[in-house]
Parts: sequence; structure tokens; C-alpha cells
Amino acid sequence: MLGIIANPSSGKDIRRLVAQGTVFDNMEKVNIIQRILSVLNYAGVKEICYMQDSYQIVDRAVTYLERNFKINLRIKELEIKYRYEQNDSLLAASSLLQMGASCIVTLGGDGTNRVVAKGCGDTPLIPLSTGTNNVFPVMLEGSVAGFAAAVADIDKKHEYLKLKQKKRLNIYKNGVLVDIALIDAVITEERFIGSRALWEPETIKEIFVTVAKPDSIGMSAIAGSIYPISEDEQKGLYVWLGNNGNVETNAAIAPGLIQNIKIEGYSEIGLEQKVNIKTKTGIVALDGEREITFGKNDKVVIGLSNDGPKVVDVGGTLVAAAKEGYFKGRWR
Repeated sequence: MLGIIANPSSGKDIRRLVAQGTVFDNMEKVNIIQRILSVLNYAGVKEICYMQDSYQIVDRAVTYLERNFKINLRIKELEIKYRYEQNDSLLAASSLLQMGASCIVTLGGDGTNRVVAKGCGDTPLIPLSTGTNNVFPVMLEGSVAGFAAAVADIDKKHEYLKLKQKKRLNIYKNGVLVDIALIDAVITEERFIGSRALWEPETIKEIFVTVAKPDSIGMSAIAGSIYPISEDEQKGLYVWLGNNGNVETNAAIAPGLIQNIKIEGYSEIGLEQKVNIKTKTGIVALDGEREITFGKNDKVVIGLSNDGPKVVDVGGTLVAAAKEGYFKGRWR
């Protein structure tokens, strides 16, 4: 059984509105799901479960395939209590984990996948990029994603399904693990959450990243512009900013929005290492969205671990499957 979680709100936050990025159209998400479902149907996948959403992305894709291609899919809506907010993705991922899903295909950005990762456990993800900041998910044609998902569904023993364990940041408040981030945790001196998306660099005081990529958008790009770190390296980066910084760097903090940023210092973070934040009061933003407030009496600690979600290595999986003859002959 396969799962699908598509976020209709991804790629539409204030970071695109204040920059030069276009809003990621929900009809394109429908088109991506259509292509995935077409391949899954052709491959004979017997059961697909999906999260309902306010735009009815999967429903629209199914209706189109049934009406225009006479494809009758065995697809079922997850029975969870929908509120049409980000917690739906968490509940959907948890439900798919309990149901024993072979993998979950997600449509969204870093924020969407962070929420899914909190509930999916060991269920591997195929994260497709449709968000504003897309460091964690990948740009991938829906048909190819469908092939990889089909392999995941049939290869129960993982003989040729290739997975990669991702890093994550653990956020502790007063000694309690309160949340996680897949790419970045950012400390600001703001006192109110307001718009959840983070896009004003002058408010940023500290940045923690699992990967530092100059070829990305957002906080990872800031870190990557001074000290690149890849997904495969068993370390992260801690950067602290300030007007007194001796290092100036330039990065794209949103699509088309380039900023000059002053850096006071930076250091590597090792696996299982924990760092006390310096800022006394403010907000912690996780993967681009403001989430956790803290005051002068709170102690916030951020650590790096290798306990992030498992992600399907699509290229490696399809090569291994091809070598085993998976694509030969007639399917279904």
C-alpha cells in the first residue's frame, strides 16, 4: 500500500509574495499526481491511500483519469479528523505508518516534509518539490516518482529499494524535545509569530542547518555561502549573525530576493552535539516557519542527529530494479 500527501498551501507563502517567485499552481500539483497515478495503475499497484485537502488535489487527478482515460483506481481517502491545516499531514503520516505503507509520496516544500517526518516513522518518503524552500524535497518528474513508488510497493524485502537516512535538528525547550527541523532552525528576536513564514534577515540572530547549500534558497543558502556542507556529511553548521560581523556574504533568502548578510561567526556541529542558543527572548523558526516562542527564563538547546526520515534514492532504486529485470516483460 502506498500513501500520498499533497499540500495545497505549499509554494504560496509570503516569501514568494515579497520576492520575485511565482506561486506554485495547484493545478500543476494535480497534473503531477495524475502522472504518478497513471504509472501506479500501469504497474498494478493494488492499494493507494491519500490525505484529503482543501483543493481536492488527488480527487481532481482521479476524476480526470477516470473521465479521460477510463482508468479505475483503487484509491482510498484516509479516515482522519481533517482540519485543513498542517496538522492534517502529521495525522495522515501517522495513519499511513500504522497501516504499513510501503512509502509516502509528498508534494510540498521543507515545511510540509518536516510535518510529515514527525509522523511517518520508518516509512520511506518520496518528497517532490512544490514549495517555496525546497532543500529537502527533489525536483522530479511525476512519472519517474511513480516508478520508484511502484518499486517500493512490490519490493517488500528492500532487495533493490535504496534508502537514505536524513539528518535532523532536535529542538529542546527546558530539557524537553518539543519539535524537529529537517533543514534549518532559525532564532529571531521577534516576540510574536504573526506570518509563519520567515523572510526578514534583519531579525535573524542564529542559524542551525543540517545541510549548507549555496545552490539552494533560504537559510541553508546563507550557511552554504560561507561553509558548504552536503547531505552525506555527518555534521551540520551553526551560524550567528550581527551588525558587528566581520564577514559579509550574499545569498538568496527567497526566490529572487538576494540579501547582504553580516556574519559574526560559525562552527560545525557534530552528530549528537547540542548547542545552547545565545538569544534571550524570541522565536524559533523551523524549516522556514515560526513555531516556538521562548522567554528569558527558558533554556533552548538545539542538537543534530541522524534520526531524520528515510528517503527513497530514486535513481539508485530504479537502476537496481532494472538490473534485476523489474521492467522487463508485461506488467500487471
